[in-house]
Amino acid sequence: MIDVSNTPQGSNHPKRGASARPEITLTEGSKVFTSWMNPPPPVYIQFFFFNVTNPEEFLKGEAKPRLTEMGPYTFRQYRPKHNVTFLDNGTKVSAYTVKSFVFLPEKSVGDPKVDMVTTVNIPAVAVINRLKGVGFWVASGISMYMGSIGTTLFMTHTVEEMLWGFKDPLLTRLKTIRPDTDEYFGLMLNKNGSDDGEFVYHTGQQNYLDFGRIFTWKGEKMLSLWKTNQSNMINGSDGSAFHPFLSKEERLNVFTPDLCRSIHMRFEKEVEVKGIPAYRFTPPRAVLASGKNNPENEGFCLTPKKCLDDGVLDVSVCRKGAPVVVSFPHFHLGAEKYAEAIDGISPVHDRHQTFLDLNPTMGMPVRAMKRAQINIHLERVSGFPLTRNLNGTIFPILFLNESVVIDDASAARIQKLLLIVTLVSHFPLVIMALGVILLLVCIILVIRFYQNKPSAKKDTSYAPVSAKADDQDEKNGTYIGLTPVDKS
Repeated sequence: MIDVSNTPQGSNHPKRGASARPEITLTEGSKVFTSWMNPPPPVYIQFFFFNVTNPEEFLKGEAKPRLTEMGPYTFRQYRPKHNVTFLDNGTKVSAYTVKSFVFLPEKSVGDPKVDMVTTVNIPAVAVINRLKGVGFWVASGISMYMGSIGTTLFMTHTVEEMLWGFKDPLLTRLKTIRPDTDEYFGLMLNKNGSDDGEFVYHTGQQNYLDFGRIFTWKGEKMLSLWKTNQSNMINGSDGSAFHPFLSKEERLNVFTPDLCRSIHMRFEKEVEVKGIPAYRFTPPRAVLASGKNNPENEGFCLTPKKCLDDGVLDVSVCRKGAPVVVSFPHFHLGAEKYAEAIDGISPVHDRHQTFLDLNPTMGMPVRAMKRAQINIHLERVSGFPLTRNLNGTIFPILFLNESVVIDDASAARIQKLLLIVTLVSHFPLVIMALGVILLLVCIILVIRFYQNKPSAKKDTSYAPVSAKADDQDEKNGTYIGLTPVDKS
């Protein structure tokens, strides 16, 4: 239920616990709840692969890697919430967001079943990374075994295989030694029809500022992956809902399971989407800055002597040890050295930034672009000759763009609701203005009434009496005759 009769006055929003607050809550049966359960606007996810055109030259140390961008390969994403349960007298609600994907050939550059891409052999690099420190001779023996089955540091597969999985020969052999090893690899392996775990959200019933804020993820209020409590905090919402009456000065927190951390966003500019005014919030450079440039991020470096520079985040701790590094596309907002180390990388703000366009009154996203790049950290490992010429390159694999724009029907409903909000919030001023107008009209009418009404009071003047009066005067004494004279 949405009640806008208590719009805050004199500030962007009232303090927590204030009685004057709009009742925007996740209440069963309300339009807000229905949209939250199954968002009506279509969500698209585009994949852009980086194809390596000179793998041999790079491995020999003769040239920088040369990449060409392939994409987009576009999928429609469906994300309804399942197993929705209200908790704590309706103040919280738990749910699983199940994601499924359907390929859209009309929005793609080619056929993912046919198009081939050459990129880093991620399973091989993950195995090598796990074997750091096992000793030179053990590593050399494993390296020889990898060579005997044809394993190299680069591989060529179709786009579909790279996304949704293929049977990898090295992982298949490892499975004979470690049965818990998954012999299939894919960047989106097992993601179709999966979820990110149980989220428990605040409904906003107790305080509208908590609307959509995450209470727990997978039963935990904090992560246990990073070095500091600040880094492990689960802050804000999941990006799909925010409290109403946003201000430009706010720091919006968003928890992202893909990054295994929370990030924050700041106001950038005012925009308009389908006639709806919105504030654009975007992650500032500080979000992925190194710990030396942003103390808040010190906890994200688990190996102090190998901390990365600005614009990248090592997430191997939540990727089963694989040396995965995330960044914004083309190392946008990152240290220049990462883009300069690769031919074919050129960050452009408008194409590569992540942003949320939120209507400040409703706190509702009307347009969003979530852009992220997956990279592999390639470095020299003792005992593996394949890595002897590597120098710590952050190697791009692909970047994705997850986008949504409000549909026309929802936009029309919001426009009507915003009109009601505007009228109701200005209702006291309207009443006051009408009162002043009525008072002025009454004064004018009274003035005109008295101007046009004939006066009942007559003025007088003196006049001489007639001869007869004089005669009479002689008889009866004298008197003064009064004759009425009109003012006009």
